[in-house]
Amino acid sequence: MTDNTHNNNAHLDQKPIITGHLQDKLVRDSITHNQNITAQVQARQNYETNSTLNTGIDAGVENSKRNDFTQVQDLPTGTPQGQQTTMPNNNTSSNTVDNASAQIQTAKQTLFNQRDDINNPHTPDTDGNEETHFGYKTVNKAEKQARVADVFTSVAKKYDIMNDLMSFGIHRLWKRYAISLSGVRAGQHVLDIAGGTGDLAKVFSREVGRNGHVVLSDINAAMLEVGRERLINAGCNNVDFVLANAETLAPFDDNSFDLVTISFGLRNVTDKDAALKSMYRVLKPGGRLLILEFSKPVFEPLSKAYDLYSFTALPIMGKLIANDSESYQYLAESIRMHPDQQTLKQMMMQAGFENCDYHNLTAGIVAVHRGFKA
Repeated sequence: MTDNTHNNNAHLDQKPIITGHLQDKLVRDSITHNQNITAQVQARQNYETNSTLNTGIDAGVENSKRNDFTQVQDLPTGTPQGQQTTMPNNNTSSNTVDNASAQIQTAKQTLFNQRDDINNPHTPDTDGNEETHFGYKTVNKAEKQARVADVFTSVAKKYDIMNDLMSFGIHRLWKRYAISLSGVRAGQHVLDIAGGTGDLAKVFSREVGRNGHVVLSDINAAMLEVGRERLINAGCNNVDFVLANAETLAPFDDNSFDLVTISFGLRNVTDKDAALKSMYRVLKPGGRLLILEFSKPVFEPLSKAYDLYSFTALPIMGKLIANDSESYQYLAESIRMHPDQQTLKQMMMQAGFENCDYHNLTAGIVAVHRGFKA
């Protein structure tokens, strides 16, 4: 009994010891396991954070690439400008409006080429009391430029309408014929003097193409502004607008243009000989000049009917449509004071032009003169 009791007691004495070792081991295993789980959780969290960050960075880079617009296919699709029916009411739109207003104001301040030169070459110092015609009136040369400016400033806004009415739309055919004689080609440089509302320049813009260039020039700012607005609205982005005097063409270098045209403007120039010499100067060798202008009818009965129409109907239409009969009285008179076909041809030859000719249109009411620079 004693031995058994001793053995049993010994066994009981050892049990707590074994249990203690197991508990320690379990505790250690549990701690290690928990540490492993914690490490795994932390690693997972770090991975997800980094993944999110990288995704955000990648997305930003991708968005940046999309906003680069280096390729046509990358351009966003949206409402074309000018077709929005409402303006969003937020600060961004307000800033946009302010920026647009600033741009418009800047554009108004720089409407034309900064090399503008519209100085009057005729002054009392240069010409004294030398006289010229203003319609049927006789005025000092120094006065004519200002008087002509007043006329075209007055009629600028109604100029196209009046042309259609006065010529019954035939002026468009006259201009089309002149353009057909121009020989203009892609890539060429064209100067349209006294171009006014831009009828010819608009066609030349299309004919010379993106590699060509057109300059619409006029001495009158009001007329030039009408032409500028019209051509910009038509999308003519290869045209410059330059205020210049036809007698000097000072903004333009020698040998600059393949073609020079002046349509219904030469008769208003004070010194036509000086203007022709300036046109010759700015033309390239081999270039051509086209002058479309009212002339002298070659059929006598038509001439009398034309005079009656010009001096009665034109001032009346000017009064009704443009509220300005005097300006259209001047225009009718200026036509009669302009040199006839043969005289103008001789003037062109004296300025240096070669192979000069002219084409009568509508029985000589209008003529197209053409000359070449050797």
